Amino acid sequence: QVQLVESGGGSIQAGGSLRLSCVASGIRLNHMGWFRQTPEKQREWVAGMTSNGEMNYADSVKGRFTLSRDNARQTVFLQMDARKPEDTGNYLCTALYNGEDYWGQGTQVTVSS
Repeated sequence: QVQLVESGGGSIQAGGSLRLSCVASGIRLNHMGWFRQTPEKQREWVAGMTSNGEMNYADSVKGRFTLSRDNARQTVFLQMDARKPEDTGNYLCTALYNGEDYWGQGTQVTVSS
């Protein structure tokens, strides 16, 4: 059974740092990504990592967010620096494996000004 479990969210003030984690089970880390969703907006792509380590970021987070992964721990991280109130949302981890998309339940991040 495939499972993605996010953690690390919380309520914080603008300008600080936070690191989100996504632990995958039932699959090997392959193409991984992060989305965020708010009640006002559709689900928004934030960042993604291919199986060979190529990383891409949305323009809104480029230079502030950093992806990394630990294959031994089956974990992908999203380091969020210089956070802004518009970074608020439920952050969802996603994985593409054997042609299937998998999603976690998300971890809520709330940034206050």
